[in-house]
This record gives sequence, C-alpha cells and structure tokens, in this order.
Amino acid sequence: MKRFFITGGGTGGHIYPAIAVAEALKGEDIYYIGNPKNLEFDIVTQKGYKFLGVNVHGMPRKFGFDLIKCFIQLFIAVVKCSFYILKYKPDGVFGTGGYVSAPALISAKILNVPYMMHDCDAQPGLVTRKLAPYAKCVSVAFDSACKSINNKNCNVNGNPIRSDFKSLTKEQARKNLELEDKLTLCIMGGSQGARSINDSAVGILKKLSENYGIQIIFQTGKKNYDRVIEQLIRLYPNYETDKNIIIKPYFDNMVTVLKASDIAISRSGSLSISEICASGIAPIFVPYPHAAADHQRKNAKFMVDKQAALYIEDMNLTEQALYDSVVSLIKDKSELLLIQQNSYNLAKFDGTEKIVQQLEEISNGKKL
Repeated sequence: MKRFFITGGGTGGHIYPAIAVAEALKGEDIYYIGNPKNLEFDIVTQKGYKFLGVNVHGMPRKFGFDLIKCFIQLFIAVVKCSFYILKYKPDGVFGTGGYVSAPALISAKILNVPYMMHDCDAQPGLVTRKLAPYAKCVSVAFDSACKSINNKNCNVNGNPIRSDFKSLTKEQARKNLELEDKLTLCIMGGSQGARSINDSAVGILKKLSENYGIQIIFQTGKKNYDRVIEQLIRLYPNYETDKNIIIKPYFDNMVTVLKASDIAISRSGSLSISEICASGIAPIFVPYPHAAADHQRKNAKFMVDKQAALYIEDMNLTEQALYDSVVSLIKDKSELLLIQQNSYNLAKFDGTEKIVQQLEEISNGKKL
C-alpha cells in the first residue's frame, strides 16, 4: 500500500477533482491537506479521509500589511506541511491548484517528494504556473493551458470527475429527486452560489413553470438562500406548492442534479463545465467577472466556440435576458439537442484514470 497526500480547497472546483482522484486511488492510504475552516473539511471528513489542517488564505493582489500577513501564514503552513511529510512519509503528493494546495506542494519540493499538479482552467492559476516547473507531471483540462505551463510533462487529461457521471441515467436521477421524466432546468452558481444569477433567476421561476411546465432545480448557495426565499415569497407566494420547483441552499449530490437536467444556468468554472459536459446538458454560462485571470470568461468562450453553450455577460444579466435564453432552447428543440450533443462530445470520462496512472508512475520514480 502506498501513501498519498491530496491537497486543494477553497471552492468546489478545487475540492471535487481532488476527491475524484482520492476515490480512484483504491486501496491506497490517503491523507487530505486543506483548511479546516473551508468547504473541503466537511466534504473530506464526510468521505472518511484523514484530514490534515493548514491555515492558509488567498493572496491579496496589492502590496500592504495583508500581503505580508499572507506570506507569514504561508511560511507557517509550509513548515507544518513539512512536518506532515516527515511524519507520514507520503510516496507522492497531488494538488489541484489554488492557494490551499501551495504549502503542501512547496514542502514536497523542499523535501524532494514527487508531486503532480492538476489545473482545471483554460488559463492556469498562479500557484500552478509558479510550481509546475518543479512537478514531475502536470495535468490540465484544456489543451490551451499547456502554453502557460513550463513543464515538458504536461498532459491534457480533462478534469477528474466522479464515477457516478458514467453510470447514473437521467431517468434514475429524476426518480431519485422525485421528479417527472420531462424537461428540467438546473440553476446554480457553483458551491458558493451567485447573487447575480439568483436575483435574475428568481423572477422567472413562476413563468417557466406555468407557461412551459418545465421542472426547475435551483441551488442558491448557503449564503444566498434566505435572500432568494424572501424575493420568491413576494413574487410567487405559492411556490412551495409548485411541484415543478425544487429549491435548496446546497445539494450534497450534484451528480444527481446535473444528470437529471437538460439545461443549466451556471457560472463557468472549469469543474462545472466538465460535469455539465459529462451530463449532456445545454448550458447558459454567466462567467464570474472577477475570477482570477478572467479564467471563467475564457472557459465559457471556449464552449461557445465549440457550439456547446449559450453565453450572457454578468453585466448584461437581467431577468428578461435569462428568460429569453431559456425559452429559446425550450422552443428550438433542434438547437437544444445540438448544444447538448456538442457539450457531451467534449466530455472526458477517463480523466481520473489517466491522472491516477500518472500519479502512481511518478510515485514509483518513473519518468513520464
């Protein structure tokens, strides 16, 4: 049995690919390094993996006291991760980028433990770009990402996604959610929710249900749920009796939600895109305008160029614009099917297996 450190956190886009790889490393001893105050702690501990905590936060973009404080936190976190490595002696480290993964990867470099990185986005993040040259292997979701990475072992594997995306059928997913077998819309803003999407979407629920009879699964995000419900009570007081609408702050099993859906309104984080593609959904992307390096807009435009998505800029997002986009797909079945098929054709179902194989190989000291 080998021992691996898995690291990545802050958002679902870093956590769920890491979890997918951890689940695929069957029979191995897994330790997960993350921030115990972040979303990864709940997800990882529910899965039963051993959790090793580090206190690290995102780096401010401007020079000042907060930046100095961030470097001090990072230094302490690196020392702590070095202690973890010396104590548990992992055979390899796998990181999914982002600030949470940085301490463990830096420690692995210092202590000469082989590590592998995966970056989800079309434009790799700062941690990936800075630490990739020292990695034994780098995995990316988009072929365009390799241009920004200084590592000869850069592999386009696609994002690691959970195995249920391969096996769960649309009919079973709808049955699991107690939905009818008919056209279904998913509204989501990522693991944190998206206020601009929520504010525009809340006004179209009644019209879509009453005018077109479609089912709607609405994930608001935990922080935004009360705000959405307050708005919905004013706009549609009887929403709770509408069997077409399921609204929750967060769904523990997004595989079921996505597999049950035909259309999705979503931010364009790379993991969301990969899971939407694996579900054969026609997406309407509203990129988060403040994403690092504008990666969400680049991700969304990649999908639009492949005729696999519709697109609305966040600043142009209104109730009417959202309603018109959804209705255009409801009315034009051939367009809906084309986008769904193009989306599904972009899915990479073997990404997890490829990453695990490469991770096992670098832990054996093999050159890729």
